[in-house]
Amino acid sequence: MPFPIHRMRRLRASEPIRSLVRETRLDPAEFILPLFACPGEGVRREIGAMPGNFQLSVDEIVRECAEVRALGIGGVILFGLPESKDETASGAYADDGIVQRAIRAIRSQDPSLLIVTDVCNCEYTSHGHCGKIVAGEVDNDQTLEWLAASAVSHARAGADIVAPSDMMDGRVAAIRRELDANGFSRIPILSYAAKFASVFYGPFREAAESTPQFGDRRSYQMDPANGREAMREIELDLEEGADMIMIKPAMPYLDLIHEARRRFDAPIAAYQVSGEFSMIEAAARNGWIDHDRAMIESLTCIRRAGAQIILTYFAKPAARLLA
Repeated sequence: MPFPIHRMRRLRASEPIRSLVRETRLDPAEFILPLFACPGEGVRREIGAMPGNFQLSVDEIVRECAEVRALGIGGVILFGLPESKDETASGAYADDGIVQRAIRAIRSQDPSLLIVTDVCNCEYTSHGHCGKIVAGEVDNDQTLEWLAASAVSHARAGADIVAPSDMMDGRVAAIRRELDANGFSRIPILSYAAKFASVFYGPFREAAESTPQFGDRRSYQMDPANGREAMREIELDLEEGADMIMIKPAMPYLDLIHEARRRFDAPIAAYQVSGEFSMIEAAARNGWIDHDRAMIESLTCIRRAGAQIILTYFAKPAARLLA
């Protein structure tokens, strides 16, 4: 029927009506909060480029996780800042590594909080790259041994999910094989399947102290121009045994989140990365946008695109707002 029979504004007339017909809803249980574990005791060092986020000693990580639980947030993902770095990323897979200690400490206080661990090497290598350097390049196949060892050490410490973020070819299969061989066949793999060589990671490198000492990561992270390649990466990781897949960053790649949701039945996560967070924070602090509305709109768009799990530094303020 012609106008005025169809008046779309009728369903936008008031907040109760808008809420009633809202298609996409956010739930704090879908959020994962990234946390940065560092040496020491009583350390709560704010990250300059990421206001409200901190490098935390293990005791402070435990306190943070109690708040995560109280807010109904789905869980945490742990990144580590080791006491020292070396050429072999030994802190990544040491039984007494910083992440392994944080897992045990959290688990001793909260046996059921969901703990995801980032499986990578860049925070642990003296050169800041994600793998073993051979002849000036990251050697893919030798790096797989480090990644598998890290995943097993995290599982042994009590992690619920391991999440390889390095973008080495074959890492999911290597990790799955070693987890199974060591009695951890029930531990799922959340693969950073389509991780792009993005400028939006800048603030994270301050947080994790992981800036490469030479070159960049474009020989292993994906070209931002390539969407079809991202689908191929996801497909291969699922074939290798990934239980869940992730797209990173989130908002600049909403089209790929949507396409992945259309093609694949596996659970899909998206990482709203540090640059996405920091841009909203900076604009809000300058009075250019409304902080809370921008935060919720950005998260809603990621959810609407098809991600059912969102890794976000907004997890706590968003959870409070949604309560």
